[in-house]
Amino acid sequence: MFATPVRLAGGQPGFWRRSLDELKRQSKVAVRLEGLSKPNQPFPLVRFEQEDAIDRCKVMSDADMGGYSKASLTHVPGTVPSTPADTTSSLPSTGSERPPHALFKGSISTELPPNKPEIQRSGYAAWRTRDRGTSLFGKLLWDIDPYSFLALRVKSDGRKYFVNIQTESIVPTDLHQHLLPCYTPGEWETVTIPFSSFVRTNYGMVVEPQREMMRQKVRSVGIGLIDRVPGPFELCIADVWATNKAPERGVDSGFDVGEPEEDGGVMGEVEPRQKKGEPEKILI
Repeated sequence: MFATPVRLAGGQPGFWRRSLDELKRQSKVAVRLEGLSKPNQPFPLVRFEQEDAIDRCKVMSDADMGGYSKASLTHVPGTVPSTPADTTSSLPSTGSERPPHALFKGSISTELPPNKPEIQRSGYAAWRTRDRGTSLFGKLLWDIDPYSFLALRVKSDGRKYFVNIQTESIVPTDLHQHLLPCYTPGEWETVTIPFSSFVRTNYGMVVEPQREMMRQKVRSVGIGLIDRVPGPFELCIADVWATNKAPERGVDSGFDVGEPEEDGGVMGEVEPRQKKGEPEKILI
């Protein structure tokens, strides 16, 4: 029995396109000899230049389990051209000038659903990239091992957002998190986070030992709001990329590693799951 193209593709639309794109990417890496030296060009992970980029992301909130928080991710066209990654000189500052971007917007509610007594806490919202599917080369994952930093071009409202990175780790519920460092709320800025500063968490709790992130197999990136402060939120994201350009200032992960988290810690996946054997569900 011979495998047909449909069987090889696993019934997934765009299989051959993804395979061709991955072949092109690997060819560029080989031509540039990036495996022999540290690359000096940025590696784009998420770019919201086009509206269809929104379809490759998933939005989550406690409403998925009966809560009352609201969240959406919509595309906003730019009034100025999108600038290359690692470029800050032509970033818009204030006013109506803006690059094309995604608007992560909604409201946080800590109200508990009256018909679900097992829910003890609520109040979160997040988005992340969807799985990228498979190709002739296997499951599509990002290899950011040659890079030392994650950079994001954002405009924040000043609330406490966390950047989330999920890898193909041995423990699938592990998540590496870091506080999104924003210094000029209300204005566009490029923020940079060392990959070494991300903290390994599981179900919202800091876990030990703090193993190094598996940067060769990154599955998704995203941003979550888990401060549990009721009220509206609004975050603009233009680009997310890996880079070797160091940040101009130090950053704080937002976690006290080695100390127990109070009140159950922060949300890990920001996508509700219940541990096996746990009697209650918690929306955080």
